[in-house]
Amino acid sequence: MPAISFQSVSKTYPSTRSQTGPGVRALEAVSFDIEPGEFFGLLGPNGAGKTSLISILAGLSRASSGRVLVHGCDVVTDYADARRMLGIVPQELVFDPFFTVREALRIQSGYFGVKNNDDWIDELLASLGLTDKAHANMRQLSGGMKRRMLVAQALVHKPRVIVLDEPTAGVDVELRQTLWQFIAKLNKQGSTVLLTTHYLEEAEALCSRIAMLKQGRVVALAQTSELLKAASSNVLRFKIDSELPKALAEKARITGRIVQLPAHNAHEIEHYLSAIREAGLVAEDVEIRKADLEDVFLEVMAEKIGVTA
Repeated sequence: MPAISFQSVSKTYPSTRSQTGPGVRALEAVSFDIEPGEFFGLLGPNGAGKTSLISILAGLSRASSGRVLVHGCDVVTDYADARRMLGIVPQELVFDPFFTVREALRIQSGYFGVKNNDDWIDELLASLGLTDKAHANMRQLSGGMKRRMLVAQALVHKPRVIVLDEPTAGVDVELRQTLWQFIAKLNKQGSTVLLTTHYLEEAEALCSRIAMLKQGRVVALAQTSELLKAASSNVLRFKIDSELPKALAEKARITGRIVQLPAHNAHEIEHYLSAIREAGLVAEDVEIRKADLEDVFLEVMAEKIGVTA
């Protein structure tokens, strides 16, 4: 039985007064399963439908059609059982300003009927670097500490499925490392993890399988290794201080001084470098690397490849 099963899930938001027509289609017939114990990535650009899908999973929104099951429990008809198996870390920093960290975790436990779990709360606090904040009021926490607290609240009832919606957005490197070490440990112990992130290097390192959404549809679904194999080329990477010739700029991914160009073979690499020399430019720190998940993501979004398995 899948840990999570999305079955032909569609979602249409009604038109507003300023709009005409049938409404905004956020999801269209999205179907895929996540197996128990998987570390699964859900990727897509802003507006692709990721948050809509997670909101339906969490019971915060209802699908216009289709079903979502958590270990066989329908999130609509068996809401209480489905919700008890989910631990969800939202994007937004939401907290109750009237309680200390420990009090907030005890209250969150009570929502799920869990009592006398101070040993587990202590483990959560230690694993997430919150032990010295246990008696601090939630209002006194920094943004990074509040983000850690969201993770602790999501895990306090020991859910079988952990949903992380952009958990490291805007947080420091220390928190990212601490969080992933702890989540990886829980995953090895059998927890299922569903991750959405814009940090594609995290998804590549952590997720064994990935789905990519575009305009509410699944456009790629495969093992991470298969997605990487599907990339059409290697990448020529270098730094440059001047503007590239137009013909090269149209093919390149440019970030500040760093230029990256798809390179299918040695002849194409030499062609690029020759064009740079002929333009009177100097390329520095030249290297050739394997395509990474970001390269695959950009190709999928540009509809150059589609991968399902």
